Amino acid sequence: MIYAPPQLEVETILAQKNLLPLFQPIVDIKQARVFAHEALIRGPVESKLHSPIALFNAASLCGLNIDMEYAAREVIFNEYSRSDRSHPLFVNFSPDALLLTDSHLAFGLTQLARSGLKASDIVIEITESSTIRDYAVLRDAVARFKSLGFKIALDDLGEGTSGLRLWSELSPEYVKIDKHFIANIHNDPIKLEFVRGIQKIAVESNTLTIAEGIETKEELAVIKDLKIDFAQGYLFGRPFPKFQYVLTEEVNNLLNKNIIRLFAEHQNTAKQATVISLASYQTAAFPEMTNEEVYNWFDRENTLNSIPVINHQSKPIGLISRYDTIDRFARRYQKELHGKKPCTTFMDANCLVVQKEMSILAMSELILAADPKYLLNGFIIADGERYVGMGSGHALLREVTNMQIHAARYANPLTLLPGNVPINAHIDKLLERRIPFVACYCDLDHFKPFNDAYGYRRGDEVIQFVGRLLSSQVNNEHDFVGHIGGDDFVLVFQSEGWEATCNDILDTIVKVMPDFYDLKDIQQGGIRIEDRLGNEHFYPFGSLSIGAVQVHPDAFASHHEVAGAMSNAKKQAKKIVGNSLFIERRRLAPTASRAADERLA
Repeated sequence: MIYAPPQLEVETILAQKNLLPLFQPIVDIKQARVFAHEALIRGPVESKLHSPIALFNAASLCGLNIDMEYAAREVIFNEYSRSDRSHPLFVNFSPDALLLTDSHLAFGLTQLARSGLKASDIVIEITESSTIRDYAVLRDAVARFKSLGFKIALDDLGEGTSGLRLWSELSPEYVKIDKHFIANIHNDPIKLEFVRGIQKIAVESNTLTIAEGIETKEELAVIKDLKIDFAQGYLFGRPFPKFQYVLTEEVNNLLNKNIIRLFAEHQNTAKQATVISLASYQTAAFPEMTNEEVYNWFDRENTLNSIPVINHQSKPIGLISRYDTIDRFARRYQKELHGKKPCTTFMDANCLVVQKEMSILAMSELILAADPKYLLNGFIIADGERYVGMGSGHALLREVTNMQIHAARYANPLTLLPGNVPINAHIDKLLERRIPFVACYCDLDHFKPFNDAYGYRRGDEVIQFVGRLLSSQVNNEHDFVGHIGGDDFVLVFQSEGWEATCNDILDTIVKVMPDFYDLKDIQQGGIRIEDRLGNEHFYPFGSLSIGAVQVHPDAFASHHEVAGAMSNAKKQAKKIVGNSLFIERRRLAPTASRAADERLA
């Protein structure tokens, strides 16, 4: 097969308008409906220029990129004119296409009119496909298009280098958040904070946001809860030659489900932080560097503890210690004997090399179990087989300390479950969103006598067990488990089947709790304890009391009022002997006091 030169193939495509328009739906998240479509273009089917990147690269090489843009828009406009045109159409424009002369602009408007379309039908989606040299000129050009009735969208915010500058200069009606920041956002706190920041700027600047590249229900759940306005991605529909106006039943259910997803911010911070946060770039030595050069390097830089050694493919191969080098060369004749030898002679080839994705928690466990020299010499951080930087024992200890301080404020140190601050924040968030939920106060019965009889270590084991049990039984995507302190826990259910879950928890407590008692106490069904007056009291096996409140947001103003209602329900549950679930089924009015339960406030 003889392949036609790019110039001839591009000119043939332009002459024949041999282009395939595709349309992908953009969904209104709040209204759960298709709001608009983005127009995409493909080259001839089964040709090497079918992909848009290959098509426009070839056109650019021939100096015909603007001609290709015009041809693509003509094909797109013609197809759109045959639709009902009830939904706006997002059409890609390069900055170069916006900066053309009056005659080019007139030609573009003629194209639009010939298809029977108006400027108000079209949203110009500005792509960062070329370097922007003069923002003032581009700003004036965009203002001109706006005056004609076009709306403006900024594409792939976050991908290029000038996205925020363009947003500030052009004041678009829409910004589209690049799919990189949406992919796996439910497991990535950094992406979550980036998108949250973008949404905050958008609200303050009266700009509407569109999240691109949504492929999973988990990504949608986060985007929905961040109050992003619109969404686009394979979850709603792939680019297709026909316009899609109806969403699938599954997508409708996801959009209409009024629920808040538990974000990564409520998870254990220690598990999320990785060693890349410890990395500081240290210039590395190459194998051909001599021992004398390394010695002089240490002599010049007094703060340098170690030097990594990498090959010419940037793969770490060892580490040279300051202490070992200076100690060796301080001995008589060592410098003369070994100074000209390669630095690999005395380097530590078995140094500690860790991947950048390793968690801080795993790193701290690894270094504590390893040779103490790694705390002094540090460790190499790599991305696959490429050197990234150095990590020090001091930086690791500082990060672990910071996480412990954070955990003390936001999580119970015994169970690592969320403490008072995140419990209250989560309840207030549900109330703000007017989402019905069930709040449960869980309290162990006869726990103080157990502590008195067996000591705090055995008591802590019981509390940790209850924390693990509650976490394992609930839907971890939507239901919240918090630990107020001591033997008091909170469950906040959004998922259905919460009552059955509570009963399953109580059934497990009945079966497992005797295992925490000594054999003699198991045989008598509990423990006997004398009080300070010498009177003996019998306490049966520990049990769990759960007080549940079905929260209607219009009846509660804040977490204080929910706490009061939970506390009252828990008191009713504790009046029932043994494991118990008391459900407050009355529709409660707001409580008079907002501090009914000081432990939750």
